[in-house]
Amino acid sequence: MQLTIEQALSIYPLSEGRLIAGKSGSHRVIRSINVMDAPDITDWIKEGEMLFTTAYLIKDRPEDAADLLRKLNHRGSSGLGIKLGRFWTSIPDPLIAQADELGFPLIELPYQFTFSDQMNGLFNAEMKRNTVMLQDVLDKQVRLMRFALQSDPMRQLFDTIEGVIGEPIAVIGSRGQMVYNSSGVPDADLQAGWPWTQRHNWVKTPAWQAFRVPLMKQEQCTGFLLFFTPRVMLSPIEESLYFQAAELLSFHLNFNYEDYFELSVQKDLGLLIKRHLKNGLDIATVMEYAGKWEIDLLDQPYRCVWTELASPADGDAAGNLDRLKSEFLSHSKLQELKGLHIVLDDGLLSVFPNAGDDGGDVLVTALEACLAGMKQGGVDAYKASISDRKRAPEKLAEAFGECKEASRLSRDWGMSGRIARYEMLDLAYIFEQVPRERMKLYCDRWLGGLMGKDPEYVQEMMRTLETYLDNDGQLNETAKKLFIHRNTATYRIEKLGELLDVDFKRINDLLRLKMVFLFRRMLAREGTSSDRKV
Repeated sequence: MQLTIEQALSIYPLSEGRLIAGKSGSHRVIRSINVMDAPDITDWIKEGEMLFTTAYLIKDRPEDAADLLRKLNHRGSSGLGIKLGRFWTSIPDPLIAQADELGFPLIELPYQFTFSDQMNGLFNAEMKRNTVMLQDVLDKQVRLMRFALQSDPMRQLFDTIEGVIGEPIAVIGSRGQMVYNSSGVPDADLQAGWPWTQRHNWVKTPAWQAFRVPLMKQEQCTGFLLFFTPRVMLSPIEESLYFQAAELLSFHLNFNYEDYFELSVQKDLGLLIKRHLKNGLDIATVMEYAGKWEIDLLDQPYRCVWTELASPADGDAAGNLDRLKSEFLSHSKLQELKGLHIVLDDGLLSVFPNAGDDGGDVLVTALEACLAGMKQGGVDAYKASISDRKRAPEKLAEAFGECKEASRLSRDWGMSGRIARYEMLDLAYIFEQVPRERMKLYCDRWLGGLMGKDPEYVQEMMRTLETYLDNDGQLNETAKKLFIHRNTATYRIEKLGELLDVDFKRINDLLRLKMVFLFRRMLAREGTSSDRKV
């Protein structure tokens, strides 16, 4: 307990009593309350303890009462409450004088209430006060966490929240897109029934259950947080913890990321890059500005990404690109890559550092995750193209050109997929001028051992071969993409090796087969493969 005498006297039913002496000590803090029932009580008194008594032990010895006050004061007692009516009808004047002299609070307790009534009143008030104080402390902790976490990558924030809660979580964005999912439940299952009502509730299926909490920004719902817990009921404290976690995530998901990631300096750098690509501004001017503000984006290996609408825009193209940029800035995986995004007339140019030797796979994975949730009418809304890895600022325009060329080649050949990589298409660029008849002869030569088989068999084996080549000869990835067992994929590849008389362990054979599928796409685009069997 941490109430002062003054505060205690404002709490019912002690408020029905009155402070009759020792008013200068009304600031003393009450830490506990005891009832005086032994003559040697002063030997056991604790600092901050307040005593209640009926004056039975001192009713016939007023001089002992004054001595009691001195001892209580010496021991650090917070005050003495005397209940009149049974043994004393009034408090003796010498006792009042002694209390005033010591500044020791002397309280006349209300007769109509028992000691327990008055003690319970104080305890209940203290509990309510502590609850308010605890909530205030938690609110302050949340604000401190908000401040401390502002610079953390979004993925790290999700992982931290999951670690604190001790259970898997999933975060669904404002448009029903999957932002984060560690539950193991397929995204499509979690997104079922969208849009949802803006209230917290249980979501239960035969396979899993989750407690779903809306993420609110003022009066607007900006997403949902799901906690996957095996418990069938939650205590108020557990619910409170989930709500606090939701509040923290809501703040981060709605924090204006552009305010801290794209500072005015970075915006100006983006404008200079735009002028370099569109108007021929010297790259040295761009680098001089970047160096002034210690921005080393182009001083290290990097890749450019060009993202554009998959189909002509029906309405506000500029607005669509601005929204695309916002998605890139707020997506957790792309945030971690710390790219710079520049809206041009017909697309969004992004420059990402690529110092590692992952071949751009991390960037591709992040782009896939972001673009997968951006659809219009059930189809992909945007397509992206990625340049080769560049190591010098002077290569920026070249990287931009590679992105545009990869976009053109992908579009001209009717290639599926959200992402086109220039390094995967440069062979096609080289062979664009090869006569179509030679392409057809080349394809017939290398596929002749397969094409005479049953059409359905040919179709299945060709699909397996193309997937195998697209995944750089990785059997596990091939099986995963085809939804078949790895042993089945292994058998098919071995059979293809026999039919086509190729060795898939030889790079030359793999390259020849890649060229076969490249030529087939080019022939299909030209409409010169009317006898194509797949």
